[in-house]
Amino acid sequence: MVLDTDGVLVDSARLHAAAWKDAFDACLRAHPPDDPAQRRPFDAGEDYRRYVDGKSRLDGALAFLDSRGLRLPEGGAGEEPGVGSVRAVAAEKERRFVARLRASGARTWPGTVRLLRGLHAAAIPCAAVSASRHARELLAKADLTPLFRTVVDGQDAARLGLRGKPDPALFLEAARRLEVAASEAAVVEDALAGVEAGRRGGFGLVVGVDRTATPESARDLREHGADVVVGDLGELLTAVPGSAEG
Repeated sequence: MVLDTDGVLVDSARLHAAAWKDAFDACLRAHPPDDPAQRRPFDAGEDYRRYVDGKSRLDGALAFLDSRGLRLPEGGAGEEPGVGSVRAVAAEKERRFVARLRASGARTWPGTVRLLRGLHAAAIPCAAVSASRHARELLAKADLTPLFRTVVDGQDAARLGLRGKPDPALFLEAARRLEVAASEAAVVEDALAGVEAGRRGGFGLVVGVDRTATPESARDLREHGADVVVGDLGELLTAVPGSAEG
């Protein structure tokens, strides 16, 4: 089983969303769109879900700024945090995220931990996947690392040249490391881009995790390719062989 990290395994999506809001709101103040209606602050719920959740920092920054009609220069590699380019905005988000993570850490959901322990006990190999370069740190802080055979994160993506979601490259690399065909594996995702990546990759089952539980969220997950939508991973325990809750 291949599981996304942020929002599925670890409750770090709220940290990412808050960091994006800080960075994007500063950018909108510095570069107000021509259309007054597009100057509204970044919505850490809906804008995050639609434009940046599950994507690499650069792809997320590009998607949101484009949605507001902003055409900033891309900037160069190693750009300092700021609002003068797309890469600067992405770096600003990274700076703010790291500060929040180091200050508060990230929580897990009880249902997630129960499922992972059930999968581990049933000898079902699992991989954690993330577009973030901080996935290993997040998993270690949450004491989840021993439950995974492998981790594929943003550092691996940069080193191997893997495209970000909705491209399935991260998930396919995880399946390769687990030595299982995509068609015989499941992907568990909360982000629309991640669900779409699971579908594009030809995975046998794509599970959408609906943490927001809005009227549109479950529908959007299904429209992007989820076969099943759950509100909590504990709902999947009945499908785990030998589970005490099965």
